[in-house]
Amino acid sequence: MANHRFSVVSGSEEEACCSKKAKICLGVFLGLVLVTVAVVVGILMGRRSPKWNGKGSTVDFQEIVLRRCYTYIRVVQPELGDRDCQKIEKAFTNAFISKDPCSAREEDYDPLMKLGHQTVPCDKTVFWSKTKELAHQYTKTQKGLFTLENTLLGYIADDLSWCGKAGSSEINHESCPDRRNCNSNFVSVFWNLLSKRMSSPIKPSDDTSTRHHSFATYEKLQVKIIQLSPFDTQKCKR
Repeated sequence: MANHRFSVVSGSEEEACCSKKAKICLGVFLGLVLVTVAVVVGILMGRRSPKWNGKGSTVDFQEIVLRRCYTYIRVVQPELGDRDCQKIEKAFTNAFISKDPCSAREEDYDPLMKLGHQTVPCDKTVFWSKTKELAHQYTKTQKGLFTLENTLLGYIADDLSWCGKAGSSEINHESCPDRRNCNSNFVSVFWNLLSKRMSSPIKPSDDTSTRHHSFATYEKLQVKIIQLSPFDTQKCKR
């Protein structure tokens, strides 16, 4: 019988071959994972809002708006108790949500202004510029006087910050533009519009004897509209 020599493949060689294939498969898999993650991150980064100079929207913005509205119509000015705070909060949020934070227009606030319309009594308007604390102290001691922040919408928005993200239903809590970024930011447009609406029925006082009774100073916008100098007492149109 002829001699035959058989070669036996050792178990260690088979394991080495399988291990090499496994490493290749694992490498391909990890490569695909990394590529997928990179694509997702790129998309998300592209959707992120730019970093603005102003602080982001106030935390719990909608809840604060709703709570302040109810406080105002129930406690501060109960005669406005028929106002719908749910609609006011929704109109406020809809004014800026899903929009470019630097694209605000006065028309965006029209529904809110209609819901929050308020008639300020004659001779009771106090405007201020860089003297907020002093003006508010004065209105507390002189009952019946109104600053912007003493009106319904001013009371609701006082010291709040807000903006949205273009194409997103989320409120932007990261950062919002201020005047350093653009004049058409939603906070500035809101206060300018509210100032104009409050200023429009007023004309300057001709009675110089009453000027010492007011600590009011005026924003540039309000001065342009009603052409008042500081410390004038407000008079209604005749």
